Amino acid sequence: MRIVSAQEQEKWLEDGQVLEKDSRGPKVLLLEDGLILKIFHTRRHVLLNRLTPPAQVFSRNGEILANSGICVPEIVETFWLDKDKGLSACRYRPLPGESIESLFKRNSQQIEPLLPDLATFIALLHREGIYFRSLHLGNILQLPDGRFGLIDFLDLRKKRRRLTQGEIKRNFMHLSNYLDRRKLEAFPLQRLIDCYENCASQ
Repeated sequence: MRIVSAQEQEKWLEDGQVLEKDSRGPKVLLLEDGLILKIFHTRRHVLLNRLTPPAQVFSRNGEILANSGICVPEIVETFWLDKDKGLSACRYRPLPGESIESLFKRNSQQIEPLLPDLATFIALLHREGIYFRSLHLGNILQLPDGRFGLIDFLDLRKKRRRLTQGEIKRNFMHLSNYLDRRKLEAFPLQRLIDCYENCASQ
């Protein structure tokens, strides 16, 4: 991976629109050229980040999902922002659509008709052996054509078999915890699970 110059970084930070940040600084920016800049601030040891740069892991996971028929952003480039500190990043073309969380917050009544298709999408992930803790409403997008896609998949694991019942249960537990943290307890999670169990049994 190339190392981005300080001048290029400064221009991105000055001209880009910050979409997400935390105490360590910007995490996701919309750049002037329409691409998304994603910066991987992780708590792993610097040496681990240098051996397996999170930006490359993110890109590889995107390829895994795409090969499984899942819509994901197109990664344009991965690079170092600061190799000595193990700080990597990537640029990608944004996936058009709106997150399920955003749809729910804007009009909770429009979520109910989506639940069967959303459950089918999650069941597809599980059949493909795709498991990750970040499966939540903010990371699942409804695309303009009605399909669903994923936008954040750094912690994804691809297994050689479909997920076990225990793994499926833990995946939905992560989703439940996310709803609690985001104060989205009104989301019809049990209805989603019922739809999931119905399509999974067919």
